[in-house]
Amino acid sequence: MDLIRVENLTKIFRRGDEEIAAIHDLTLTIYTGDFIAITGSSGSGKSTLLYILGLLDRPTSGRYELQGNSTEQLSDDERARLRNRFMGFIFQSFHLLPRATALRNVMMPLVYAASYEAALPEEEQVARASQALARVGLSDRMNHRPNELSGGQRQRVAIARAMVNQPKVLFADEPTGNLDSKSGGEILSLFEQLNAEGVTVMMVTHDRAIAERSKRRLILVDGALGSDTYAA
Repeated sequence: MDLIRVENLTKIFRRGDEEIAAIHDLTLTIYTGDFIAITGSSGSGKSTLLYILGLLDRPTSGRYELQGNSTEQLSDDERARLRNRFMGFIFQSFHLLPRATALRNVMMPLVYAASYEAALPEEEQVARASQALARVGLSDRMNHRPNELSGGQRQRVAIARAMVNQPKVLFADEPTGNLDSKSGGEILSLFEQLNAEGVTVMMVTHDRAIAERSKRRLILVDGALGSDTYAA
């Protein structure tokens, strides 16, 4: 089933009189259950594409459909609602609140959701966040703050936060970039488990070994789709 489809997608950044095409006339379909690694050289448009697909940025031109519905005319609030309901995000630098515990960090998407729909009772928010942390092996670290956690543990908190609203698609931008090889491998194993349960995963990475663990690999070249291959 088609989850995301983009047609003739273009993103142009303007710096003074100069125009830079970060994404150029790209057409792509993401299917439910895909596990995709987006690779390419520095400046090829990997993160820009991920941010557009995650509704964190808007294309300059082109069409974007989410589950068959066009997104071009959506307001910022409508886009934020879709992100909160359907998408989870994981970044290289974790983006955790430094003074909040792991539990409170994971609860944040549930708190934000109250802006768009009826708020869950706090006890249910705590229960969901606790379950998400247990899922990533951090039941004994729920009351620790980020500076009391290792890099791998902080990324696990970020994954729990991304999954607490049970999204259909998980976007990850260099999720293992700040981790040692052991921690990075553990994070990839978590992604594989989530994907096996039906979560679509899209991951930007520069690491060939990480990319080779995906089911599908997109290589961007100067903002265009250079190749689109599935694992044998």
